[in-house]
Amino acid sequence: MQGPDKQQGPALVFTLAHLSDPHLNPMPRIRPVDLMGKRAIGYANWVRSRRRLHDMALLGRVLDDIAAHNPDHIACTGDVTHIGLAAEFPTATAFLGRLGPRDRVSFVPGNHDAYVPASLHALDDHMRPWSTSDDGATGYPWLKRRGPLALIGLTSAVPTGPLMAWGRLGADQLEKAEMLLHYAGRQGLTRVILIHHPPQIGGAKPGRELKDAAALEAMLARAGAELVVHGHNHRTSLAWLNGPSHMIPVVGVASCSMGPRGHGEHAGWHLFRFGDGPITLERRGLTPTGGIGLLDQSVLKAP
Repeated sequence: MQGPDKQQGPALVFTLAHLSDPHLNPMPRIRPVDLMGKRAIGYANWVRSRRRLHDMALLGRVLDDIAAHNPDHIACTGDVTHIGLAAEFPTATAFLGRLGPRDRVSFVPGNHDAYVPASLHALDDHMRPWSTSDDGATGYPWLKRRGPLALIGLTSAVPTGPLMAWGRLGADQLEKAEMLLHYAGRQGLTRVILIHHPPQIGGAKPGRELKDAAALEAMLARAGAELVVHGHNHRTSLAWLNGPSHMIPVVGVASCSMGPRGHGEHAGWHLFRFGDGPITLERRGLTPTGGIGLLDQSVLKAP
C-alpha cells in the first residue's frame, strides 16, 4: 500500500502518527529477586491476563500500516513495558527502532515504564535517544522542531504504590513547559504536547488520573497549544481545554496492541495531518473484518 499524497493543492501537509501502550511481549526471564513489592502484583496480572490481551502479531500489523503511510514523524506516548524491569527495555528500544530513524520518532514514558523507583535509571538510560531536545538537552520537558510543529514531551510517569497508576508532572516541569510553549508560539509553530496520562480533570478514573491536571489546565489556558495527544486509557477520546485564544483539542488513542480477547477498544493508531487549515485526524486500527484499516476521519474543530 502506498502512503497518502502529502500535497493538498499548494499547501504542504505534515503528518504525525501517534501510538501508545503496546505493553510489549515477551516478558524477559524473571528472577525471584525481580518480584519485590508492586512488581509481584504486576507480574501476576501479566500471567493471569495481560500477556493474552496484548497481541504482538496484531501490533506488527499495526506497525506495517504505519510504515505504509510513511508519516513525517511518529510519537509514542508510553507503556512500552509491563513492570519496568531493566531487562524489558531492550525490547522497547528495538520496538522504537522498528518505527523509524531516531530523528523521526519521539517517546514519552507511561506509568508502567516508571513502575517502581528502580525502573527510573533503566528508563532514562535506554529511552534517552528518543526523548532528547534538539539542542541535546536531556530530561523533561523536551522540545523538538519538526516541519511546522513544535513537539513538546512531558513525563507524567512516576512510581506509585500497589494498584495505583496515577501520574504527576510537578511544578518545575510545568514551569519549563510553559516557557517552551510561549517560545514556540512566538516562532509561529504548531505546538503539539505529548503526555501519557490524560491531561484534563476527570480524564481518568481515580487512582489512574493525573494528580496535577488542574495546574496543567491553568498553564495551558495561559500559554496555549494546538494539540495534546495521550494514551493510558486504551481508548479513543476527544476533549477540549481552554487556551488563551482558542480551544485546545486533547486526543487519546487506543492501545496499539489490544487484541480481540481484550475488553473495550481494539488495537489502533492515529494519523494527524497539519496544513494551512484545521488539523485532521484519521483513526486506523482493527476493522470488523479483521484487517487494519480506516475506522473514521474527522476535522478537529472546537465545539
